[in-house]
Amino acid sequence: MKLPETLLLTRREVARLLDLDACIAAVEAAFRLRGEGRTPPAGILRVPACGGGFHIKAAALEEGLSRPYFAAKVNGNFSSNRERFGMPAIQGIVLLCDAENGFPLALLDSIEITIRRTGAATAIAAKHLARADARVAAICGCGNQGRIQLLALSRVQRLERAYAYDLDLETARRFAVEMSAELGFPIQAVADFAAAARGSDIVVTCTPSRKAFLGPADVSPGAFVAAVGADSADKQELEPKLLASARLVVDSLEQCATIGELHHALGAGAMEKSLVHAELAEIVAGAKSGRLTSEEITIFDSTGTALQDVAAAAVVYERALKQPSGRLLDFCG
Repeated sequence: MKLPETLLLTRREVARLLDLDACIAAVEAAFRLRGEGRTPPAGILRVPACGGGFHIKAAALEEGLSRPYFAAKVNGNFSSNRERFGMPAIQGIVLLCDAENGFPLALLDSIEITIRRTGAATAIAAKHLARADARVAAICGCGNQGRIQLLALSRVQRLERAYAYDLDLETARRFAVEMSAELGFPIQAVADFAAAARGSDIVVTCTPSRKAFLGPADVSPGAFVAAVGADSADKQELEPKLLASARLVVDSLEQCATIGELHHALGAGAMEKSLVHAELAEIVAGAKSGRLTSEEITIFDSTGTALQDVAAAAVVYERALKQPSGRLLDFCG
């Protein structure tokens, strides 16, 4: 019997097949399954390297799709790549397998999957943790992730205005012009992110910062904060006191305790793991509450999980089968 062939999908093909709305829906469904205890926990392995490091994230998703899937993503994270080599800071591949028999169904470029599933998680968290009347957002970090964060938020909140901050003010200005045209509401580039954050209902940090820059005095009562940048133990955007003063929701408790903002709060003695309100999956599944009052500050510590990767990769693969895409590789030939 001839085995099926493995599909190879480039970044451009992944971007064409994975629209943001579909990604949000797929990731939310995966979180719900996890919150209901119907999918196993995701795993992660980190390997340091000179100038950066690698992580391998893996998860299975056995319900809700045409077949059970397993995905393992291998990403390299080298923050100086753009300046040194003219290439993205984060890049890698996703291996998608049939979880019933182990066959490698597809190899996918990981960049667009990582970008879009990260924005999707923020949108899902905002549905449950931002105020319903949130209208103003502040974005810190105006690269690809900043763009997808604002686009994803606009799918779940009726935003009317946004602020954009980047260490390179010209980058923030370009972001403001381009995103204003795309989204149809005013976006202002700012030189003072703390001031912009204080005037916003939703605050997103998506930077490679190694030092906290957002504290309790920079966030107004009732705000929702999504901390996206800390995906390794040496990265940090929020002061531990800010996490300790807020209702904290994480994408993965153990992962955030190891590499996320929670990791720094625990290390500083500002809080204990028992004070974390919930994992996002528990809230999506209805097992735990989201926002309780209009005045409380809510924070989403987003380190990115393989559950999001497998959900997004499965969408890409199933669409690729219906729309001729990619190259076929015969590993067994």
